[in-house]
Amino acid sequence: MKDYKNFQVASYVYAYYLDRADEQEIQYGIDYFNRYIPLKKVYLETHRGLVRVPREKMEKAIAVYQKNGIEVSGGITSTGTLPGNPKPSIFDTFCFTDPDYRKEYLEIVRYTASLFDEIILDDYFFTACRCEQCIEAKGTKSWDQYRLDLMEEVSHEIVDLAKSVNPKINFIIKYPNWYESYQANGYNPEKQKDIFDMVYSGTETRNPCYSQQHLQRYLSYSIIRLLDNVAPGRNGGGWIDLGGSSDNINFWLEQANLTMLARARELMLFNFFTMVDSPALPPLGQQFYRIDALLDHAGQPVGVSLYEPYNAEGEDQVVNYLGMGGIPFEPTPEFKSDAPVIFLTAASAHDPAIVGKVEAYVRQGGRAIATNGFFRAVYDQGIKDLTTVRLTNRHVSGKIYMIDHYNTNAGAFAEASDPISFEVLDYKTNSTWGDVLMQADEDNFPILTEDNYGRGKFYILNLPDNFADLYKLPKEVWRMIRKDFAFGTPVYLGSKARYNLFTYDNDVFGVSSYRPMRETLEVVVAGADIRGIRDIETGLTLTSSWQLPVPSRRGDSATVEAEAPEFVYQVPMMPGQLRFFQLLR
Repeated sequence: MKDYKNFQVASYVYAYYLDRADEQEIQYGIDYFNRYIPLKKVYLETHRGLVRVPREKMEKAIAVYQKNGIEVSGGITSTGTLPGNPKPSIFDTFCFTDPDYRKEYLEIVRYTASLFDEIILDDYFFTACRCEQCIEAKGTKSWDQYRLDLMEEVSHEIVDLAKSVNPKINFIIKYPNWYESYQANGYNPEKQKDIFDMVYSGTETRNPCYSQQHLQRYLSYSIIRLLDNVAPGRNGGGWIDLGGSSDNINFWLEQANLTMLARARELMLFNFFTMVDSPALPPLGQQFYRIDALLDHAGQPVGVSLYEPYNAEGEDQVVNYLGMGGIPFEPTPEFKSDAPVIFLTAASAHDPAIVGKVEAYVRQGGRAIATNGFFRAVYDQGIKDLTTVRLTNRHVSGKIYMIDHYNTNAGAFAEASDPISFEVLDYKTNSTWGDVLMQADEDNFPILTEDNYGRGKFYILNLPDNFADLYKLPKEVWRMIRKDFAFGTPVYLGSKARYNLFTYDNDVFGVSSYRPMRETLEVVVAGADIRGIRDIETGLTLTSSWQLPVPSRRGDSATVEAEAPEFVYQVPMMPGQLRFFQLLR
């Protein structure tokens, strides 16, 4: 079985399995993998919960995997309890304030470092403890700050210990999929990226509805891009599991596809035991070779720059709802002043200097798209100089929309299936323009506003009270929103929501459908020099298109803003289908 060219596959082998499995059972599992997937690496877990695998068993397991040519590393899950000293902590993560718990954890690290040249921490290396010792130690700090400081200290301690035991250690911290909550639990990528040798990304998205989390599929892509930008060249890969996928194998495959399309170098399958004799591996085997071939054609991922400062929170996961609306994002902890468009959420307002950065960026020619949550967070910090939009603390619902981009002067109306509730934003006529407005009886309310400022533009995207209602917006509304996000790029979508768009720096793009039925997707391509799009796998070339309205003078205005002509190509899509295209110039 030939290896993949653009990534490799690994599996995590958890402690409960290693504690009971013999060499014959492990070999059976390896043989099952080898029928479908070239397994290059395993991470053997020494500790989880109440189990610590004895050295003799670990050494026998190591020998079996190595005999089969599989690279072996170690793993630790940071959960457990000490007899007579229970802690009030979700998932029984370690209380690192308590010296007894910390001593126990250091012994686990010491033991694991004595067995392996590489260790990965499963995503329970956090603290949620509020015991008396933690309350006392926290003092006047916020819980966020106390836990950030505590886990930074513990990170230094365990890495130093591991390297004293084994100087060759490559120590990896895996970050979970709940990135908006990192600081509340002590995950501290700003500091830990320089303490650990590598990071790893939790790309498990599972079922988006029936879970305490509200993860959308697109997170499996966006978190790889975020952590690639946190630790360039040191993001070890993405990690998926079967949780929430038992009723829909596509959920499982989509996690894998999205992780790889984001250019992860490795995909971790959790866990080895549950993969064996399951229907999960055979379709992955087919998918991996297909994705590998597609990635041969794709360049590096590009997208709208999303500013996600460290330790920030607000409008949790909204980027992944918008990503499911077909907008490609490139999340980054740095404010990219050279980006053609920057997207700002309430989390972006965590940067105390953000208003000054946005003002300078827009004045110099940038285009900033801010959510109403961002606008509210910085409302009294000078942002009102960029727009006449004002908050009202009222809400309204409706389902009729007016789409009227100022530059194209071609207004239209569209109706959604259900009413959607939005915050009421006030604005001043002819000082601020409404690209999209919602009609409610004999009144209208802005959904997307546009302001000129210096050489640039400042937009406010008014998000619905329930982010999932974004999926109910008509395609005409989505097309206008995407047009503003896509400034400076050659492709965007003209469809309803529940599509992903993946864009790369070499005129290659991909689309993935999460729609429940077969339909025709509208792909909008900007540029007079583009003569068509070619399906990378089938070779089918689409050259027939129709042109969207061109810029025209509005009323008594004397000028229009030049834009590249936009052409719509119709692409048939099936539910769950992924297609990749090359722009033809």
